[in-house]
Amino acid sequence: MRWRGPIFAIAALFFSPCVVLAQSHDQEGPVPIQRIPVDNSASRPKDNRSQPPRSDSDQLAPDESSSKQTQIDVSPPKDAKKSAEAESEVSEFHQWDPHKAAKCIEVGDFYFKQENYRAAVSRYQEALEWKPRDAEATFKLGQALEKSKDYNGALENYQAYLKILPRGPYAPKAQQGIERVKPKANTTAQSSPKPS
Repeated sequence: MRWRGPIFAIAALFFSPCVVLAQSHDQEGPVPIQRIPVDNSASRPKDNRSQPPRSDSDQLAPDESSSKQTQIDVSPPKDAKKSAEAESEVSEFHQWDPHKAAKCIEVGDFYFKQENYRAAVSRYQEALEWKPRDAEATFKLGQALEKSKDYNGALENYQAYLKILPRGPYAPKAQQGIERVKPKANTTAQSSPKPS
């Protein structure tokens, strides 16, 4: 019970300024409250609690909603004809994301090392969707296409790499790939029948 004395002393030190401030405020007197005059001649508002919320029902037909006035007709014109060409031009839109492209290249490299060239081609193509004209993905797509015996695609990608980075780190390998694939690409293009 001896410890109560110091606690009360500390509490008194903290609360004494509050008591002094409260006493000084009372000595000055309370601040008078100003009242705003009210016009008693005005009529009281009607009690509308029993009525539904106000709407634009006066202007609308009974079976029509007010939201129908703001609807936008997005249907195509009735005389417009859809062609197969117009539908084939529509493609999925990817935003530019170099981080996702780098991840796709990394996964493509894994598949390439596992000799799963079809999966590697798919990942390198996806990398080019996220970041078009990516030099590394373009070159590695060429390599994967060459391994999967798509020599025309490999040739296009090797040439595309040299257009993007003529003196890039893979430029000598791309040039060697062009020399290696060019005779095969021409023979497979000539030997395969062209679709009519």
